[in-house]
Amino acid sequence: MKKVRILIVDDHPLMREALINALSDEEEMEVAGEASNGLEAIEAAKSLQPEVVLLDLFMPVMSGLDAIPVLVKNQPDLHILILTSSSDETMVQSALQAGALGYILKDSRRTEILQAIRSVSQGYTYLHGSLARKLFNLKPSAPAGGSPALADSLDDNLTAREKEILELIGGGASNADIANRLVLSESTVRTHIHNLLGKLGLANRNQLILFVLKKK
Repeated sequence: MKKVRILIVDDHPLMREALINALSDEEEMEVAGEASNGLEAIEAAKSLQPEVVLLDLFMPVMSGLDAIPVLVKNQPDLHILILTSSSDETMVQSALQAGALGYILKDSRRTEILQAIRSVSQGYTYLHGSLARKLFNLKPSAPAGGSPALADSLDDNLTAREKEILELIGGGASNADIANRLVLSESTVRTHIHNLLGKLGLANRNQLILFVLKKK
């Protein structure tokens, strides 16, 4: 079994130790290394080549927020999970916009932290439930086709299907959810998402979510 290599970045030694202990019993995970600030994280990621960086935002020398774009630029396939104390919406948006795939709070249960690591390691977005509700004002999904207000505000070069998929992404739906709802294969959904990113000039799924949020 190939293990997911994780770099732990936090300026508190006790927090790093607690996370190392929390991950030690997980057969599919291994701690590749640790760092105490963003600058150390950048250097450690270069040498250790982890798949996941578990990153605090508030650290001396260089903050986690400042480190995210550098980490992503150096290693585009890197999956960054923010583990921090702040639930401020601006911080969440800034971290996602910079390239983080997930955002979870330090008071989360061990099981949720492990779930978040597993999700981002596979390239999926993960947000702590309360943050998702606060940030995206999640509501029951609208009928396929999306809300008229959103559809009317979208670029005319998007197809009707792309607008449907964009609306569902903005509501927090996964690729599997979208495929089931629209009776499509997941590979077709991925193709539509790839086309959406290109047409809208966006880099990742998180930016699609933020795009919808700003349009509503």
